[in-house]
Amino acid sequence: MISFESPTFLLLLLPVLLLPLQARLTGRNQLVVASTGAMKRKFSLRVWLAPLPRLLQMLGLGLAVTALARPVVTRKDVWVESQGLDIVLAIDASGSMRAEDFSQGLTPINRLQVAKGVMEEFVKMRPNDRIGLVVFGEEAFTQVPLTLDHDSLQEMMDRVEIGVAGAQGTAIGTAIAVSAKRLKDLDAKSKIVILLTDGRSNAGRVSPMESAQAAAALGIKVYTVGVGAQQRSLFGLMDDGVDEQGLMQISEATNAKFFRATDTQSLRKIYETINELEPSPAKVIQLVDHDERFRTFLVPGLLFLLGQIGLSTTLLRRGP
Repeated sequence: MISFESPTFLLLLLPVLLLPLQARLTGRNQLVVASTGAMKRKFSLRVWLAPLPRLLQMLGLGLAVTALARPVVTRKDVWVESQGLDIVLAIDASGSMRAEDFSQGLTPINRLQVAKGVMEEFVKMRPNDRIGLVVFGEEAFTQVPLTLDHDSLQEMMDRVEIGVAGAQGTAIGTAIAVSAKRLKDLDAKSKIVILLTDGRSNAGRVSPMESAQAAAALGIKVYTVGVGAQQRSLFGLMDDGVDEQGLMQISEATNAKFFRATDTQSLRKIYETINELEPSPAKVIQLVDHDERFRTFLVPGLLFLLGQIGLSTTLLRRGP
């Protein structure tokens, strides 16, 4: 990365760029002498090279001004000395996630799109943690194994579509089991699953509580997030399909927490809260090296100016 320690000097480039207009701006004109030779448009190397001193002068002054601004090349070496957390993001891609009860600005947007956007923001907040992705509906599968390559993770997250794991059911227990399987043999200081759903478990061969208890035995925390705008009627709130009680029991069994998101902002806040609750233990070391590069510009700038002076007083010298 290139930066300037004294960027104010770059303002001097403006008068350098105005040098070709010097005669007009100052009112000083060279003496013009009539000559019949001027009528003969013969090729002359001296005439062809006449603009060269001015060009060398502009280049030389421009480079000298750049040198005054003290260009610096900054190099950063970053490495992780100790390991961070292992995190699995489990996302519901069943048919109910198609509901457009969330919004982005004034535009309605479905639950899955909002969830993916918020998860991508969460991934950016955890640069030193291994993160994986599990997708579930009627079944559950690993979309991305745990990785530090977060660019590839986000690319694969973008490809998650409604129905890829079956649109007619929600296998929460299977999703927890698949996530725990990915985490159980790893040696991170902390292992967590963040499971997002808008329904209740109605598919899969294993119950959510059985999976939660197995995860707890492995030292895995399961944070659960219920999404969906709450429906209202004349008699109060209606059931919107989110099994809040069941999700809360899952989190409590694994020493984690349950959260409820009813709009985009609250969902974003939930992931920010989880980020604060689970700080990464990774120790990051960063070395910064500043390399002054003013000589790279000053030396050729002086050479150009010397060339301009030499040509102007010898080969391309002009008369009065």
